Amino acid sequence: MNPDLIEAGIRARMAADGAPPLVVEAFLQNVRRWNAGDLGELPGDSLAPLGSFPHLNALDALDPAGESAIARTVLIKLNGGLGTSMGLDRAKSLIIAKNGLSFLDIIVRQVEFLRRRCRAPLPLLLMDSFSTDADSLAALAREHPGFANDSGLPLSFCQHRVPKLDLATRAPVSWPENPALAWCPPGHADIYHALQTTGLLDALLACGFRHAFVSNADNLGALLHMGILGHVAKNNIPFLMEVTARTECDRKGGHLARDRKTGRLLLRESAQCPPAETADFQNIAKYALFNTNNLWLDLEALREMLRAAGGLPQFPLIVNRKTVDPVRADSPAVVQLEAAMGSAISCFENAAALVVPRFRFAPVKTTNDLLAIRSDLYTLGEEHQVALHPRRFTPPPDILLDPRFYKNIADFEPRFAHGAPSLLQCDSLRIDGDIHFGANVRIEGSVHLRNPTDTPARIADASRIHTPVGI
Repeated sequence: MNPDLIEAGIRARMAADGAPPLVVEAFLQNVRRWNAGDLGELPGDSLAPLGSFPHLNALDALDPAGESAIARTVLIKLNGGLGTSMGLDRAKSLIIAKNGLSFLDIIVRQVEFLRRRCRAPLPLLLMDSFSTDADSLAALAREHPGFANDSGLPLSFCQHRVPKLDLATRAPVSWPENPALAWCPPGHADIYHALQTTGLLDALLACGFRHAFVSNADNLGALLHMGILGHVAKNNIPFLMEVTARTECDRKGGHLARDRKTGRLLLRESAQCPPAETADFQNIAKYALFNTNNLWLDLEALREMLRAAGGLPQFPLIVNRKTVDPVRADSPAVVQLEAAMGSAISCFENAAALVVPRFRFAPVKTTNDLLAIRSDLYTLGEEHQVALHPRRFTPPPDILLDPRFYKNIADFEPRFAHGAPSLLQCDSLRIDGDIHFGANVRIEGSVHLRNPTDTPARIADASRIHTPVGI
């Protein structure tokens, strides 16, 4: 198909959908790069040694610079994700996370606590998607009717959406069975466009806000930290990424790197690794620092960077190949062109990284993660922070639940109807087959539960399981 006709079709479709011109141009820029063969690849030989970075435990949580900066700080939570990996079609932040509270409930309580303790406005901005905004705002109005931001700032702003591209024709795909599935978010790097097109960046600066702490809504370990804020403010850091030690669980996740040509820091995702270098990319000893997606932005520096780029900074592409209907393998193959929020680290001359403990990174991507968070492995503290139990001296256990019976929330909930089992002394847990748990079950050591039959099995109340066992 003629590239000019494809571009015209993209412009027309996005304009009809109400996309701002800036977003249309940003997407077309990515389409042209993809058509020219740019897959955003970053081979290993393009990287230089990282060097060393400061650690969180070396920072002063009582630094006066933090106390001074808190009144000019805003919190942004990425809340655009649906719980599709868990069979949901609504905002993941609305599912129960801990002690009967949803992720969103806990976030609101964290913010309210910080506002009282710090005597600061601390606006909370949810970056929603076209799929999560209505549900999230309705939940806020229902569960937290008095919660609001000062200075007339909204509680949410929406990231944009872009067309999925037909892999065969490279034109926007059509899917009359469900037209909404022909669209997708352009990755969380869209935050930099959304802050511009909504006018929020200028509004925040006009209200005197200077710093933003950005994190994922499903990462309840991402609590505002006064020591980090003080470090950022005192050293005039334009962009700081929290990184943590990469583990076997993170082999496929993005790692911090340094560009050999420019010397700048960058984020390399697995999709940007040449296929022949997959094993090298997954070498956690060689590439040892993992991006937590907890980012600290100097809003003035961000505005200057965006102005210098004409509002269109160029981030490394992530080319995601999927089907237009994610649950139908026989639907047309499509490409989603995306970019990661953390990739903006390469756009700042003096960007920095900070090594943080693992407790600041506790995301929930699957029901395996959800079981861990709901169990006694994690506590909900007085500041409403979710943290690994103080009596747990090793990393959380590997948990692998049989996807036939536990992957979707609708299947997961009845199998743990009496609550999550105790996992405080668990080293690993694997469940194969259909097993329902009674109340107050304890699992210790490395346990493999098996039910090879078609009949659901049940673990009795107050059971203590501490050896590999089949039921």
